[in-house]
Amino acid sequence: MNNHSIRGRCFCGNIRFEVTGPEKFACFCHCESCQRSAGAPVVAWATYARDSFRILQGDVHWHNSSPGVTRGICSNCGSSISYEHQNRPGEIDITVNSLDDPTGPVLRAHIWTEDMQPWLKISDDLPVYERTVT
Repeated sequence: MNNHSIRGRCFCGNIRFEVTGPEKFACFCHCESCQRSAGAPVVAWATYARDSFRILQGDVHWHNSSPGVTRGICSNCGSSISYEHQNRPGEIDITVNSLDDPTGPVLRAHIWTEDMQPWLKISDDLPVYERTVT
């Protein structure tokens, strides 16, 4: 594992950011909150140390989406960039597909599958959790 910098951006390019890896964890989240915020049935997240994340360009809109949760989004294009939960201080989750190289993080599980869309089928061999990793 190394501590190389990984860059990313929102869809329109107004926001550019950098995070220093490696990721602490990465997963597919199927929760209703992620589905609604991204407009997608599942979101891939990679978790990093909060102090390794920095904005290089633009202004992230910090949205308190639910109790204890702050999501970072682009106010211009609506791209979901980050997720932070007060129960995990010192960590930030970055949307894998906002990274310039989304193949970098190693996805390790499916979480919150109790909210998974019934027409979506998981066809990999990753561990599956009804809620979060225990």
